[in-house]
Amino acid sequence: MSKPAAAPTVAPMAAEVEDFQDFVAARGTQLYYTACLLTAGDTHLAEDLVQETFGRMYAVWGRRRRIDNPVGYAQTVLVNTFITLRRKRSSREQPVAEVRDPPGGVGDGDSDLRLTLLAALSRLTPQDRAVIVLRYWEDRSVEETATALKLSSGVVRSRSGRALARLRDQLGADFPEFTAS
Repeated sequence: MSKPAAAPTVAPMAAEVEDFQDFVAARGTQLYYTACLLTAGDTHLAEDLVQETFGRMYAVWGRRRRIDNPVGYAQTVLVNTFITLRRKRSSREQPVAEVRDPPGGVGDGDSDLRLTLLAALSRLTPQDRAVIVLRYWEDRSVEETATALKLSSGVVRSRSGRALARLRDQLGADFPEFTAS
């Protein structure tokens, strides 16, 4: 018996390619900022995550009619790619003690605060970091976060509560505006 033929891969048509390019232009920056938070400021890894996300999205873009919410789908792919990468952590890259701003700088001039927050985020587990970023940076509901991470709502609530408590402990008295309940 022979194997059934695999479904042919169909490349997106020209109009769909333009739609995809418009989507990348509209959402690329937001996905990059989210990736920076997930990677605790590792801009190179954040760029790789966004690139991988767009690569995976392009592969299914012609079938996007099956995707109800392309923005939500992109964010879910980004987070899942990040978590998968952390599980496989067989990278030869070595972390550095200090995160440097990219040339030209990104941000509003309060780089010390940003670096402190990124350092605190980096000390969370990847799963806790993903919960915090989705819940509080992306402003997703508990249910949306649970769906994106394939967790129950109760797990998201407990993880976010414990992760916030750890962040408050790490930030300490120097950051009273973040430690208030």
